[in-house]
Amino acid sequence: MPPSKDLHAFKKVLSASKNIIVVAGAGLSAASGIPTFRGSGGMWRKYDAMSLATPESFAENPSLVWQFYHYRRESALKASPNAAHVALSSFTIPKVRERIAPGSDFTLITQNVDGLSPRSNEQVFAQAGVTVPDTPPYLIEMHGRLFDIKCTQCDHVEFDTSSPICEALAGTEALVEKKELDANIPIENLPRCRKCGSLARPGVVWFGEVPHDMPVIDKLVEKADLCLVIGTSSAVYPAAGYAAEVADNGGTVAVFNFERTPGDEDVDFLFLGGCEEWLPKALSLAEEVPVS
Repeated sequence: MPPSKDLHAFKKVLSASKNIIVVAGAGLSAASGIPTFRGSGGMWRKYDAMSLATPESFAENPSLVWQFYHYRRESALKASPNAAHVALSSFTIPKVRERIAPGSDFTLITQNVDGLSPRSNEQVFAQAGVTVPDTPPYLIEMHGRLFDIKCTQCDHVEFDTSSPICEALAGTEALVEKKELDANIPIENLPRCRKCGSLARPGVVWFGEVPHDMPVIDKLVEKADLCLVIGTSSAVYPAAGYAAEVADNGGTVAVFNFERTPGDEDVDFLFLGGCEEWLPKALSLAEEVPVS
């Protein structure tokens, strides 16, 4: 049986669910102007992920990697949360969720590193005048944060939204689109650790590294009775396996995505199109807190 497109049927399932998780990918931020990694026009069409997002690549060419991540930082700083972020933030608030899915818990597990989900939460919670309990965690950034700067020697991590992160990178974001990156910026001019002065790296989780909060995520996935997969190609593990695990445990899976992806013929619900349009309607939050 093909996945259902019945929004009313989805809302009935949502209202009866008690342990709800969202697994989000780059498509969640697409409407905010953040380039996606895969799909038509995706950033990875110009740059091979494996050549820019591994510890080995950084060790070989930190200048090239830092220019790419500087570009991503600058793009994220210019972006604002979209209606999909806001809908998820609103759904995070217990008193709002009680009207929609009474007695439920909710956690957003995002693969995104752009910081738009926490920024949306901050804005929406402030506008609603609430403090949301952090048990269970309402947001897990499993691949880290783009604005974390991590020392390569002492492992000191510092959150830094400076633009640019160092003078040597100023203006290099314009070179990314032209594919004219300068691989020869001296290491001593790249970002440094403020604690020990050693070379720093982007604080994101690279291929071959362990995502954050895995034991917590595993427990949430194990008990989830509803999983919303939002804006992800389901190609990067372990996140790609979460929906299947929820389904194997008897839970319901709903996918919100731009286009068809492998495996989505086996899910319960499939809503194709921009998640910024679908999510406010699916979560019955179309009239909730607007994007500021």
